[in-house]
Amino acid sequence: MFHVERLPLAERYAGWLADPGTVRGLIGPREVPRLWDRHILNCAVLAELIPQRATVADVGSGAGLPGLVLAIARPDLRLTLIEPLLRRTTFLAEVAGDLGLENVEVVRARADALHGARVFDVVTSRAVAPLSRLLEWSMPLVAPTGALVAMKGSSAEEEISEASGDLSELGCGRPEVITLGGQTLASATVAVRVPWADPSQVSLPSARGGSVRRTSRGGTRNSSRRRR
Repeated sequence: MFHVERLPLAERYAGWLADPGTVRGLIGPREVPRLWDRHILNCAVLAELIPQRATVADVGSGAGLPGLVLAIARPDLRLTLIEPLLRRTTFLAEVAGDLGLENVEVVRARADALHGARVFDVVTSRAVAPLSRLLEWSMPLVAPTGALVAMKGSSAEEEISEASGDLSELGCGRPEVITLGGQTLASATVAVRVPWADPSQVSLPSARGGSVRRTSRGGTRNSSRRRR
């Protein structure tokens, strides 16, 4: 999951989660004993589904799961961590700086603020929203030949069924449920991969009003009105 030369970075990140992460309310204290099995390694296996040198957006990045984990495990990737809350983007920027992750960009914005302005090869998320809502936020960020790759649990198939109308309306291809780490992790990771049905027919939205400007720490601040 982590090459030997990247393992010290993963361990340093675990330290950030266990200490500042819990103090700032990004990780519950009860999660600390199981940071590796339940969080870090469960996110690391997602790298198996991401092409080499891909651009990746992590929607609702929170404490950096899976975004920072992917940036540590795969230095070939370019990660954009999208998160609307200031205390979380501050944490993300501090961790990325401390770990020297030059392949990480932190964006303070809601995902829909980037519709029409940015596209990515892969858009990830973890425990952000039901698939139906996630499609609305994430698919406009997915490049025509890219895919949504969302971490889900045992409800994956049920969420796909409930989102059938949204999948059709948006022009998505057939979702694929993929189990990762079943032979190596205490609890396997379940991911849902959603491509476009026909890349040649994808019509991405035009840029919305307002602008997204970069902050001094390498993130951005959305100057348009926040949407809910």
